[in-house]
Amino acid sequence: MSKQKAPALTASKSAGKLYFSLISSIKMPQICSICEKSAYYMAESGVKSTLSAVQSGIFGEIRSIIGRHEEKKVLQRCVDSEKAEFVAIYGRRRIGKTFLVKQFFESSFDFYTTGVYQVSRSEQLKNWQKQLLKYSKQRRNTPKDWFEAFDQLQEYLQSLKKERFVVFIDELPWLDTPKSNFLKALEMFWNSWGSDCNRLKLIVCGSATTWMINKLLGDKGGLHNRVTMPICLSPFTLHETSQYLTYMGFDWSDMEVIETYMVLGGVPYYLSLLSPSLSLRQNIDNLFFKRNAVLKTEYDFLFNSLYSEAQAYKKVVELLSSKMIGMTRSEMMSNLKLLDNGFFSIVLDNLEKCDFIRHYQSFGKRRNEALYQLTDMFTLFFVRFVKNYNGMDENAWSHLPDGKRNAWQGYAYEQVCIHHINQIKKALGISGIASDVCSWTKKGENGAQIDLVIDRSDRVIDLCEIKYCDRPFEIKKDYADWLKERRDIFRENVRTNKTLHLTMITPFGLAKGKYESCVQGCVTAADLFQ
Repeated sequence: MSKQKAPALTASKSAGKLYFSLISSIKMPQICSICEKSAYYMAESGVKSTLSAVQSGIFGEIRSIIGRHEEKKVLQRCVDSEKAEFVAIYGRRRIGKTFLVKQFFESSFDFYTTGVYQVSRSEQLKNWQKQLLKYSKQRRNTPKDWFEAFDQLQEYLQSLKKERFVVFIDELPWLDTPKSNFLKALEMFWNSWGSDCNRLKLIVCGSATTWMINKLLGDKGGLHNRVTMPICLSPFTLHETSQYLTYMGFDWSDMEVIETYMVLGGVPYYLSLLSPSLSLRQNIDNLFFKRNAVLKTEYDFLFNSLYSEAQAYKKVVELLSSKMIGMTRSEMMSNLKLLDNGFFSIVLDNLEKCDFIRHYQSFGKRRNEALYQLTDMFTLFFVRFVKNYNGMDENAWSHLPDGKRNAWQGYAYEQVCIHHINQIKKALGISGIASDVCSWTKKGENGAQIDLVIDRSDRVIDLCEIKYCDRPFEIKKDYADWLKERRDIFRENVRTNKTLHLTMITPFGLAKGKYESCVQGCVTAADLFQ
């Protein structure tokens, strides 16, 4: 093998091919198999270190899942810890929780099981017993309840002669069927034995984020503060989405990646359904509008699997999709004809915990005037274009008039930017400055709306205008006057003495021109990928 210093691998197709050819040359088919099946990871370390690591048999430590840097650090701390650890991973369905754990540990568990959606306690226990037989190689009677199930697991783990053992229980909320006492049994297992067993690394996952937060992380009883390492898994950023698509063989521009994000968000499973041999529009038709399209039923499944009162949650989401800037609590209750009761508060809280909506303060408004806004990209697109589509055109997205598509993209780009506030701050050079982010609206004859307001602790407020277009945006005199007028209206209404900066957020930046200097900052699409 050459001793010449190898170049670092990057998120490019050529690097991906080089990586796989290197792995293949070492003749380790089991690693090649893992690589080929993987949808979310790639090598980011140098070729030289990759080779030495593979030859040393420590592939798991150098293999890099796309993104998830902080999460991997948490899992590594779990592995390295000299005490018992209880890791709880939660996040939106399809976000890659199970994949993260399986790839990080290379599926080398001492016990693994998963809850099954909408089956009885007895069926869940049968599945548990089958998995325990698989790992322990000892036949046991199917446990009569969860207390006995965890007793059997403890007995098996105590028999292991290992430095540490990893237990992975996936889809934990689905095991907690009515009157099953599952949580009580888990509590007994952890408190009576697990927490004192320094060799035990217990990892649990759940897509029912509300259950994970309220019943596990927020438990007021015996499981209170028992989780030692919580991990909230978020969608990919644009940068990570681009990395993933490149790894999958796509040669798409930044704009195509952004338009993909507008529809699918940064959800790995949805991205994995795209075909590099088709255009983006063809892919969207295939996923949503073809007969038996794979994502045509996803919306209903998503909500039905998360919430027992799914219809109520969908009504709120569908209402919010009709008003892009968002609605106040009182506006929603008026439209839905609901009473201001505890259930409505629970619905809003649960939707926010699952990252479907956000609530934010409009600049200068009172707390009870906070706006709730639908922010999940997939849900936004589905409700607007798919849910009520009854046509027979299997190429409906490709045939959508440009005017409608452009209007949609203008709003969706605002949402993409909201998902990348940290990148915007970095581009403006204010990452290290404390700031609050909101929007601002003034109703009435001289009304105005500002898409994004960044209120900084250094006595500057960035008034950001988000503009989606396919070329450098030219600021002409009338537009410059309009920007300045909005700035003046803002100052007059909020009565601030802070410096006001006009900032443009537009994919290709600003065209050179006479009025370009009227803005103090500009953020491009490339900045959002940082």
